[in-house]
Amino acid sequence: MRNRILAISIAALAGAAVSGCVTSAGAPAQPASVTRADPAQERVIAEQQTRIKTLERELEEQERTAAIKAEAATTASVAGDLFPPDAEAGRCYARVLVPAQYREDQETVLLREASERVEIIPAQYEQVEETVLVREASSRLEIIPARYETRTETVLVQPETTSIEEIPATYKTVTEEVLVAPARTEWKRGPAASFAATGSVLESRTSDTGEVICLVEVPAQYKTVTTTVVDQPARTREIVMPAEYKTIEQQVLVEPATTREISIPAEYGTVTVTKVVQPAAERRVEIPAEYDTVTKRITVGEERVEWRRVVCDVNLTPSNIRTLQTALRDGGHYSGPIDGILGRQTLAGANAYAISEGLPTGSNYIAIQVAEQLGLSY
Repeated sequence: MRNRILAISIAALAGAAVSGCVTSAGAPAQPASVTRADPAQERVIAEQQTRIKTLERELEEQERTAAIKAEAATTASVAGDLFPPDAEAGRCYARVLVPAQYREDQETVLLREASERVEIIPAQYEQVEETVLVREASSRLEIIPARYETRTETVLVQPETTSIEEIPATYKTVTEEVLVAPARTEWKRGPAASFAATGSVLESRTSDTGEVICLVEVPAQYKTVTTTVVDQPARTREIVMPAEYKTIEQQVLVEPATTREISIPAEYGTVTVTKVVQPAAERRVEIPAEYDTVTKRITVGEERVEWRRVVCDVNLTPSNIRTLQTALRDGGHYSGPIDGILGRQTLAGANAYAISEGLPTGSNYIAIQVAEQLGLSY
């Protein structure tokens, strides 16, 4: 219902702010470039806008508080507790975790039952000298090694052998004149004087036509030919490889190995021995029971969730939060900045302090007991 009233008030103020921009004659105000607004009206409009923003913030806060209460009511309905008992106006409450409560009792307990201890009385000894047999008489076989001599002997390494060696043929180059055409006679036309350079004219005559012909002797023709001929034909010969011998040294057994028996006499020595003068004994000692006083931690109240007063959001001012952060830091429960912002790290430090002091803890709230001990205003 209150939220509805706030919403109506905001709407009314918004209408008033709009109606405030009207001239005294009831006509709409002109733009600033045409007619300058009255300063008093501007101040009234600014105050109304500020009031609108304040009411809007209150409306948002109330809606958030209503949502939180609805969630708390849902949780409380499960637990069978819808509202905090004996709630007072102007105070804030939350379901916080109340740690378990303990008390300490002292009790005498038995540490060790009565018993007895067995003490061993060691035996007593003395040192005496005795002659004892160190080694009995015996015999052993001694081996006389064989005797060898070194002898030199010539032995055949490889017998005499023969092999057939083939000697290849040898050749030589021969130059000779070969007959190409034999000497002959041939009738040729022309006077005998024209054939004087080529050969002898054997006969000269005139033909029926009056032409002179001569019987000319043409000499034989030869050419020089170079050929390779066998100078000495291929042949074989027998080669004799003489036998090979080697002089070696070898060990020759002259006398074989033998054995002989050697007698070894017994050996005696003087030794120091320990003899028992008085044997070991035992003695029983009574040990009384032992008791001790111990402190027991007994649970007086179980850990539970219940309604407790918490610091209201309106009281969690930046100054109060800085005071909280400084106190938590001095106590070693907070290492973040001193910024006046209630964040997760600050709430975690407050819960850590509450747990260490056995005070109520909450995930989103700070219990009044924590605020009282840390000097917060609430």
